[in-house]
Amino acid sequence: MAQQFVETTVKGDKVVMFMKPTCSYCIMAKDVLSKYKFKPGHLECIDISKRSDMAKMQDYFLEITGARTVPRVFIGEDCVGGGSDLAELDQSGKLQGMLQTIGALQ
Repeated sequence: MAQQFVETTVKGDKVVMFMKPTCSYCIMAKDVLSKYKFKPGHLECIDISKRSDMAKMQDYFLEITGARTVPRVFIGEDCVGGGSDLAELDQSGKLQGMLQTIGALQ
C-alpha cells in the first residue's frame, strides 16, 4: 500500500514533497519551494505523520532514494533528496531549471 501510494503520487510533471509538519528540514524545503510560482496542481506537500503506513513509507523511501528521512522531494519522478539538497539546488540556480523542464512553473 505504501509503495503503491508513493509510486502513484510522484507520477507526472509535478513536485511532490513527503513531509512531517514539525520537521525543521521540511519547513526549510517548504520555504524554498514557496519562492516559486507553481501552476495549479504542480506542487503537492504530503504530511505522512498521521498515516498508519508511515513507517512502511519511510522504509520504501530508503529502498528507492537511499534515505528514509523526510522531507523526500521528488521533481517529476526523480528524488532530489531532502531539505538541504533542495536548498543547495536553489542556491546554485539549478532548481528553477529543473522546475521549468517539467513544466511546473507559471
